[in-house]
Amino acid sequence: MKQLENGQPIEFSYELEPEGKKKSKAAEKGEIKIKLHFPIKKDAGAAVKAQGKRKLTEVYTLGEELGRGGFSIVRKGTNKETGTEFAIKIIEKTAGEEELNLLQREIDIMKKLKHQNIISLEEVYDEPDNIYLVMELVTGGELFDQIVSRGIYGERDAANIVQQILCAVEYMHSNGIAHRDLKPENLLVSGPQNDIIKVTDFGLSKDFGAGTLKTSCGTPDYVAPEVLKGLPYDNSVDIWSIGVITYILLCGFPPFYGNSDQQIFEKIMKADYDFPSPDWDDISDEAKEFISAILVLDYNTRPSAPDCLLAPWLDNNAKSKQRQLRSLDSFRSGMTKINEQRKK
Repeated sequence: MKQLENGQPIEFSYELEPEGKKKSKAAEKGEIKIKLHFPIKKDAGAAVKAQGKRKLTEVYTLGEELGRGGFSIVRKGTNKETGTEFAIKIIEKTAGEEELNLLQREIDIMKKLKHQNIISLEEVYDEPDNIYLVMELVTGGELFDQIVSRGIYGERDAANIVQQILCAVEYMHSNGIAHRDLKPENLLVSGPQNDIIKVTDFGLSKDFGAGTLKTSCGTPDYVAPEVLKGLPYDNSVDIWSIGVITYILLCGFPPFYGNSDQQIFEKIMKADYDFPSPDWDDISDEAKEFISAILVLDYNTRPSAPDCLLAPWLDNNAKSKQRQLRSLDSFRSGMTKINEQRKK
């Protein structure tokens, strides 16, 4: 008998002899084999190497709350042995099957991605009541909040941010991942000057390589026209979102404006935007050309992330003319409207 090992089948072999007391010398023996297979089921914690029998609270001390979602809470956690701090996302297992499946996909994708501009997933703990994701801790907050509070982004600073986002996206796309929900709320900032960008929130991300998708998802202000039209699309939807983010960084309001999501969608589906005066008067032509090359209806003509990184605006951003900065009140007004529309 072969022993069960790593989920492999067990085999049994038996010899069979003819019935009856009198057996012919010429009678041949027969053989029968039975194979039993016991599949090993994978749980939500199987995406990352199992952490043994230790509980999360045996390894980490949970601290202050950093954020909260429908079925999750993010708290600061400190490793008891090293003193290193992390962000620990706690997901209740009372979440529905769809939410847990999305969580599993997010874990699989985050495990696959290791980049300086992407939040790293360190460990996963699967316990009876909760699933814990131990992630890199970033204390600078969201880029959205930085835009509102800072109110000052010259072309050099904006180009530095966009370049980092593109580096992360180039890496994701080279690994077959589309983020599908890039926006300032999903971009965290870190570093002494809050100038290092970290892409986060892979809940809507998809691993599809060079294929196409049809699922409509994303946030109204940043979603690409092909998604709204229900057409098959590829990872260039992320590039479109970067075009919108660049526009906002440079002027403080989105390229597609409206009093409702429907009005915004109509403008997006026509790529109906401009560079209004006086807000764009002192912004370089290179910056405008960069955005104009991205915000096009035909995604087949949209530049890839590597192409964008070679754009003159990014290459020469240190030489770009520093525009006259918009006032803080103007920035806050524009971003507040985006936030209000996002919450509808």
